[in-house]
Amino acid sequence: MHGLTIIGHRGARAHAPENTLAGLSEAAAQGARWVEFDVKLTRDNVPILMHDETLTATTGVNRRVAETDFADLAGLDTLPNFRLRYPRAGQDFVARHGSSPVRIPSLDAALDLAAKLGLRLNLEIKPCPGREGETAAIALDHALRRWPGTRPPPLISSFSRASLAVAQRAAPDWPRGLLLDRIPSDWLDQAERLDVATINVNAARLTEPMTAMLLAAKRPVLAWTVNQPARARLLFRWGVAGLFTDRPGLLLESAG
Repeated sequence: MHGLTIIGHRGARAHAPENTLAGLSEAAAQGARWVEFDVKLTRDNVPILMHDETLTATTGVNRRVAETDFADLAGLDTLPNFRLRYPRAGQDFVARHGSSPVRIPSLDAALDLAAKLGLRLNLEIKPCPGREGETAAIALDHALRRWPGTRPPPLISSFSRASLAVAQRAAPDWPRGLLLDRIPSDWLDQAERLDVATINVNAARLTEPMTAMLLAAKRPVLAWTVNQPARARLLFRWGVAGLFTDRPGLLLESAG
């Protein structure tokens, strides 16, 4: 990573349903060159784009992802819940794109679209409890076969150390990002053991001394989730290399 990097969070979460193909397209349309999305497994081991353990927040259906087959969730619509969460953005989205259903995509479909749009990727392994190893193994198997070898490889990140260890073995040449909320005392040992390329931290917890401490590890620091231009400028002044944001267009405009 070079310069100031703005990364669309779950696509462009404040402007399109999160973790969808529409979200990836919206992030690209706003000028983002990087996008982040989360990957989970369905019951029948299909890797999909999904953050939560249940389908409730995105579709209103109260079912666990790990207990639902891909065929059963592929027909669900994420647009109604997006419109409830972001009424103004939902209205704008429908005005631009219509009210056709916005589906939960497979990882394969998301990889294909991201490559077509020329996006760089942060693929976050977001396993359901107890599925840390298999989620990483299956997601990496799909990504290694699907992602064009002519494109820069995705950054593979996770809060799960077990998932990152699998990624380290399955795709040793692909960069890894260590996700941290609170900074543990052994964070540097973890970073070195997993040979990570970036430290991805909660922006709300960052202070200037803490940022300096993390930067001393000689790895770029990426911060999530930042939607205010003033906070973004401050973090960049401290040396943060990239920001995850629900509003990539806003931050890109302010950075420019």
